[in-house]
Amino acid sequence: MIIRIVKMTFHSERVEDFLNNFHRNKKSIRNFEGCTHLELLQEKNKDNVFFTYSYWEEEENLENYRHSALFKEVWAYTKTLFSEKPQAWSVERKVEL
Repeated sequence: MIIRIVKMTFHSERVEDFLNNFHRNKKSIRNFEGCTHLELLQEKNKDNVFFTYSYWEEEENLENYRHSALFKEVWAYTKTLFSEKPQAWSVERKVEL
């Protein structure tokens, strides 16, 4: 399993645009083949900083999503809202208690 974490910082006045777009597409993202979990997190003290946290069965599933028409459409719009360059990590769980 791959866990994908993406940090996104938006122009404050564009947060609502991001949220509307996320809510419009979240079910399609979550139901993409190989995606088993999707969360949207917001930094507690910064209203314009968000994280997506998703689980993917295999790295191939994540790569298929990243090359899909769905991703290209969502990301093309989302990146116009950023105030800082996004950061992304693909991680594997090593210990769970």
